[in-house]
Amino acid sequence: MRVRINVTGIVQGVGFRPFIYRIAVSNGLTGYVRNRGDAGVEILAEGTEQRIQSFLKELTEKKPPLANIHDIITTELTGENEHAKFTICKSSEETELSGSVIPPDVAICNECLAELRAPKNPRYDYFFITCTNCGPRFTIIERLPYDRENTTMREFPMCGFCQKEYADPLNRRFHAETVACPKCGPQVYLTTKDGEPLHRNDPVREAGRLLSEGAILAVKGYGGFHIAASTVKDAPLLTLRKSKYRRAKPFAVMVRSLEAAETFAEISATEKTLLTSHARPIVLLNKNSHFNLSPLVAPDLHNIGVMLPYTGLHHMLFDGVDDAAFVMTSANPPDHPIVKDNDEALKTLGGTVDYFLFHNRKIAYRCDDSVTRVHGDRNVFIRRSRGYAPAPILLTEKARRCVVGLGGELNNTACILLGNKAFISQHIGDVENLETKTFLQEATNHLIRLTNSKVDAVACDLHPKFTTTTLAQELAESHGWQLIQVQHHHAHIAALMMEHAVGEIVGIACDGYGYGANGEAWGGEILLCTRDAASFKRLAHLEPQSLIGGDTATRFPLRIAAAILSKKIDVTPWLLENAERLPHGETEAALLLHQLKQGNGTVNVETTSCGRILDAVAAVLGVCYERTYEGEPAMKLESVAVKGEDALKLKPITNGNVLDTTQMLLEIFENRDKFHKRDLAYSAHAYLATGLAAIAVEKALEQGISTIGFSGGAACNELLASLMRRNIEAAGLRFLVHEAVPAGDGGVSFGQAVVGGFWSL
Repeated sequence: MRVRINVTGIVQGVGFRPFIYRIAVSNGLTGYVRNRGDAGVEILAEGTEQRIQSFLKELTEKKPPLANIHDIITTELTGENEHAKFTICKSSEETELSGSVIPPDVAICNECLAELRAPKNPRYDYFFITCTNCGPRFTIIERLPYDRENTTMREFPMCGFCQKEYADPLNRRFHAETVACPKCGPQVYLTTKDGEPLHRNDPVREAGRLLSEGAILAVKGYGGFHIAASTVKDAPLLTLRKSKYRRAKPFAVMVRSLEAAETFAEISATEKTLLTSHARPIVLLNKNSHFNLSPLVAPDLHNIGVMLPYTGLHHMLFDGVDDAAFVMTSANPPDHPIVKDNDEALKTLGGTVDYFLFHNRKIAYRCDDSVTRVHGDRNVFIRRSRGYAPAPILLTEKARRCVVGLGGELNNTACILLGNKAFISQHIGDVENLETKTFLQEATNHLIRLTNSKVDAVACDLHPKFTTTTLAQELAESHGWQLIQVQHHHAHIAALMMEHAVGEIVGIACDGYGYGANGEAWGGEILLCTRDAASFKRLAHLEPQSLIGGDTATRFPLRIAAAILSKKIDVTPWLLENAERLPHGETEAALLLHQLKQGNGTVNVETTSCGRILDAVAAVLGVCYERTYEGEPAMKLESVAVKGEDALKLKPITNGNVLDTTQMLLEIFENRDKFHKRDLAYSAHAYLATGLAAIAVEKALEQGISTIGFSGGAACNELLASLMRRNIEAAGLRFLVHEAVPAGDGGVSFGQAVVGGFWSL
């Protein structure tokens, strides 16, 4: 019997061919296995029907841990057996099938880590130790099939020792394309900030000692550079904040071990599982009562982003020092993508760091760290990138056509919807300049090539001035693709629906900003979405509030608070008392008061944004007067509220289908000297969550819908989500949040693609 078997999924770069070789030989089969140019694997198996059936059973039941099989297509062939043995053949360039993809980068495995630590092992202390079960994949592949010559490892010919292991079927480095050792593989070296080499016998551990002593280093990893610093010394952190223009934005830290993390953070069982997974994401952990890191690491927040080492180099950084953790933040100039090339690093980071820890393997595609947060026992993605991208989200049905979603303007990703798979790109960032737009184009084109997609349409936001909208129009015109524009909050809810395979939902979409159906500034919406239509119905929303000065008000929330309160009271004394919180002091306060008195509609923009209401509460309570990074006032407000209780117990006020927010802010304002700010902060969260949930429940019951969902950037707020869940489930309805796709704008591209691929005509 002879059969040809085509396997699709994540089957290249995961030790799949060596696995196939071993089970084919153990079952007495002849033939071959080879990679294909469409990221799939082709197998020709010759033997008895019984042996082939046994082989097919083992193929699915014993597959390598990193493999993910999507389809197995078996075709019986005629003719006599042609092969005397089973071999791994040279890869094919054929691209008949679509939907397979290279796996994400994988953290160092325990076997490689043990060899790294074994003095008699040839790879002892080798920073780039990898095998078929670990190491870079997505960030080194330039084209398919996944063979060494198609990756950035082609510049490092294997030595005799590595070649022997590569060819040994019993070795775990059998056909491991990243196999290398100190003799033949990439090398690591230390330089000054000007690029002058520092000749050290042990550059990695020397880098660790420099960090411990207070130096700032740029450290090259798998998908780009990190900027690293001490977590206990204030001086380098102050320097880093000044040079990176990050006055208050939290830094992620890399911790040497779980035990070390427990000295300053609380870690649940779910969080431990995430931290130690193959993906090694940054996990937001609550600080504990013994928190002993510098307050400059994550100022005025109750949590801190923590990750474990995911390469041999990272582990070695901690070997010669006592530090529990180092700051490890993405290295990029403001509003630019993460730096990936050595020359680029010297040019852009030399004024920020004291030293560089380089290696000489090129990075094909940059990839930031992933960021997650646990709500209860559920994982919530804040950023889905390294360790996850470009692995697909598997859907329960196939799309009508192949669609590219280009996302929004902030925290951008791209998405390829192909059949029953959604391939979401690595984190792109804020698409506000040429460099990030170019990165988005490159990442999108790379994803199309990797998945062998034949695109039919491109989906984007409704906003006419977004860079992504312009890019979508350009692509539609140049490629003949259909252009589909999707309202921002509809995309959020569509993503949630498809992730959980529900046909109809009342969706609560809360964030900072989204271009409304008629051009308004939305951000606190309750929508009715169904699978049988590409449109949606806006059922309710938060009360529109003025943004005095437009975008300036989003940066200085005192402006928002003053505009809201001025509907009810004279804010003159309070605003003048806090005038120093405005950039131009009393002059600016006087102008604001004049504008409020005049009601100058030509200056003011109104918004229903949930984020802006939280910002206003933060300003009234003195928690945050300036937004220096995305979501700062709301994040700091949540950190204050987590240890509070509902002091005001406000009942939701609705005017038709609008949830009042003016009276809520007034109550907080008038009680700010009576109650502790943590309790007032909690009351604000409780009011918004309870009010939105009550309206959503009412609308769901009216529509005969049993499911309510929560999406948008505010869905990352654990307090809002948990309070909503409590109220909605108490009403006997199902409550959904994101678990596989980012709740914020990193999931918008997926929602756009869903609308374009499943519902639009």
